[in-house]
Amino acid sequence: MDAFVEALLREMKLRKNYVDKKVDTLYLGGGTPSLLTESHLATILEGVYGNFRMSDTFEFTLEANPDDISIAKTAMWQTKGINRLSIGVQSFQENALSWMNRAHTAQQAHDAIKIAKEVGINNISIDLIYGTPLLTDEALFADLAFVKQYQIPHISCYALTVEEKTSLHHLIKTKKIANIDTDKQARHFEIVVNQLTHYGFDHYEIANFSLPGFRGKHNSSYWKGTPYLGLGPAAHSFNKVSRQWNIANNNLYIKALQENRLDFEIEMLDLVTQYNEFIMISLRLQEGFSLQEIEMLFGTNFVEHTKKISTQFVTDGKMVATSKGYTITKKARFLADGIASDFFIIP
Repeated sequence: MDAFVEALLREMKLRKNYVDKKVDTLYLGGGTPSLLTESHLATILEGVYGNFRMSDTFEFTLEANPDDISIAKTAMWQTKGINRLSIGVQSFQENALSWMNRAHTAQQAHDAIKIAKEVGINNISIDLIYGTPLLTDEALFADLAFVKQYQIPHISCYALTVEEKTSLHHLIKTKKIANIDTDKQARHFEIVVNQLTHYGFDHYEIANFSLPGFRGKHNSSYWKGTPYLGLGPAAHSFNKVSRQWNIANNNLYIKALQENRLDFEIEMLDLVTQYNEFIMISLRLQEGFSLQEIEMLFGTNFVEHTKKISTQFVTDGKMVATSKGYTITKKARFLADGIASDFFIIP
């Protein structure tokens, strides 16, 4: 961990000019930063504050596992400037957590939220996973009821996906546990949307819901195409014309920085790729996309292409016209990624 933190500080110094304006959001995640000691976290933040200019009202989120959360540690995080917690609850049901092989218990999930509130961090986001074999409809309703009970202002809900080369994929392939039921996932998605909307949440992105004033600033920046800098192994960065990502291997990442060099790959984004990504991201958002913005960014030909595809989906009842462009209908939101792919232009 010492070597990792030292490498991270070196990367900050080498890449501090990638961001040429004040930083609006800082997100410690993509791993398990809640494992950091107070000393390591303090060292990282000294590097951040020493190399970058922060806005006066920046959002500072830390990803945390429920089993890492204690009163002492959470109070320490707050003193370091962390004003938002993203807690990987996944479920409040013991059997669902066991099936997912999560390290924490349902009780630890409850305790984590209570501790955060007790310390004074009320800007909390939790992750929930739906559609797993052991999660019944009734259990999902119970999970969502806890969101209301604890007055959690932001929630990210995901259908479980099974990635190859994981233990979960192997267990399913060898028929040791049940496979995912996509019809059940679609039904669970509808339950999530309807129940959280009933609780007063704004369904502002396919997987994200917030009470008024609590949209996640950090992820919203991704979805709006704002440039960002990612630091650490496997971290991605984006500056509108290119995307680059660091080597994923921790040891090789550390070795490169010890030699004062960066080890990364880069992809230059041509106009077609930028358009495809714009459509993919925009259709995940409540507001959809603006034809005026498409014309400004990509030109008239892209507008005509977009109108042609949109008309087909409007006829099918999967999209509706807005005052500025188009958005996906409520009943088709679970199909957003598939709909977006029909807009893609293949170079």
